[in-house]
Amino acid sequence: MSYNPFQIHHQTRRHFFGQCGVGLGTIALNQLLTSNASAKHLPKIDPANPMARRNPMLPAKAKNVIYLFMAGAPSQLELFDYKPKLNELTGKTPPKSLMEGRRFAFLKGNETLLGSQRKFGRYGGSGMDISEMFPHHRKIVDEVTWLRGMTTDVFNHGPAKLFMNTGFQAPGRPSMGSWATYGLGSESENLPGFVVLQSGPRGPRAGNSLWSSGFLPTSFQGVPFRGKGDPILHLNSPKGFTRERERNFYDAVGELNRARLDEVGDPEILTRINAYEMAFRMQSSAPELMDLSKESDKTMALYGAKRGEASFANNCLLARRLVERGSRFVQLYHTNWDSHGGPGENLNKDFDKVCKDVDQASAALVLDLKERGMLEDTLVVWGGEFGRTPMGENRKTVGRDHHIDAFTMWMAGGGVKKGHIHGQTDELGFGVVDGKVHVHDLHATIMHLLGFDHEQLTYRFQGREFRLTDVHGKVVKEILA
Repeated sequence: MSYNPFQIHHQTRRHFFGQCGVGLGTIALNQLLTSNASAKHLPKIDPANPMARRNPMLPAKAKNVIYLFMAGAPSQLELFDYKPKLNELTGKTPPKSLMEGRRFAFLKGNETLLGSQRKFGRYGGSGMDISEMFPHHRKIVDEVTWLRGMTTDVFNHGPAKLFMNTGFQAPGRPSMGSWATYGLGSESENLPGFVVLQSGPRGPRAGNSLWSSGFLPTSFQGVPFRGKGDPILHLNSPKGFTRERERNFYDAVGELNRARLDEVGDPEILTRINAYEMAFRMQSSAPELMDLSKESDKTMALYGAKRGEASFANNCLLARRLVERGSRFVQLYHTNWDSHGGPGENLNKDFDKVCKDVDQASAALVLDLKERGMLEDTLVVWGGEFGRTPMGENRKTVGRDHHIDAFTMWMAGGGVKKGHIHGQTDELGFGVVDGKVHVHDLHATIMHLLGFDHEQLTYRFQGREFRLTDVHGKVVKEILA
């Protein structure tokens, strides 16, 4: 089970200082030294410093990843995949030949085809179709590789999010960010190597299992930050405690942990030691990270961000700041893209709002990274867990069901081609006719850009070598710069 080491660090510290009569041994017994994981085979890294920077196996194009995850699955048919024929056949029964063998989450079989009411235009040297919903994306069309032939295996949200993030549809496997930091460590000594930022009306389905380290040491799990104020609750010291007293506390706890480590040899104890040390360093580094006062008004306007607020726009700016400071993998989750047509989830007003939430800031992140000379070695990924059906759902307002056979994602920087369209769907948007990219292929390609052969970056667990792509996946060489 995942735990928040910073919460533990605060609770233990409060107990330590509030119960001065209680011995350190009792505190260590009750709060720190109870292992919650069995011993695992360790990677060939320094267990005392698991986030130390490591060189990749192969020449790398990307050093960092910023993954903009659109939780709930945005409709490619309203954004990136213009289908005049689908518009023409709106209200008609879909061809049986295209329906055979397909699975859907909610469709009953009596639904009809639904064209998009959105206006599209072609932009950039590639002539990429972009709808009126994403006007700011027109500015980055020639910086991006457009993956219009994405497919996945899983059609329900929680399992599909897990599949997109971990390569497996059930909890327990390491997330992509965990694999990246396991392989490369981090450039930052004062901030976590893998950070998660969230925005929108609620958290993503499947929760913290999406950024779990699974069977990897928990040093590699994602650390969720809040979008404003203290990024982590309970990070700052209680009033009246000096920095020196804090240091004495950490030293005492560290000695207890190391004594326990010598006794039982559990590597998770090292994870806790490292978490305490990171928490101490973050008391200085985290406030500086969150302070946007030194960002220019021009930069704030570029993102549509506002100082002191929590939003997707602010999180995009924080993602850039985290990468600048050495964090290896930053993942942003924004909800809610689940456009079934129910209350709060229609393809009219509700879709307009969520598009407005992310369009400007997503494009601004690419433009800002480019202007700062960071895009070349920072890979930006944008997309959800699956796509949306060419049929509408029979609900009170307009919506579409989950679709696993064809959807769109994009990637920018970090070694991918600029202004390149890869993949094509049929004239109704049911399936991919050229340039198919499966989720496992996407993972293999991201690992390749970070300098790893996805078949070789493995971890031995329960007698088997595991990897992000399981026994699947191939690098999509056609999109590499």
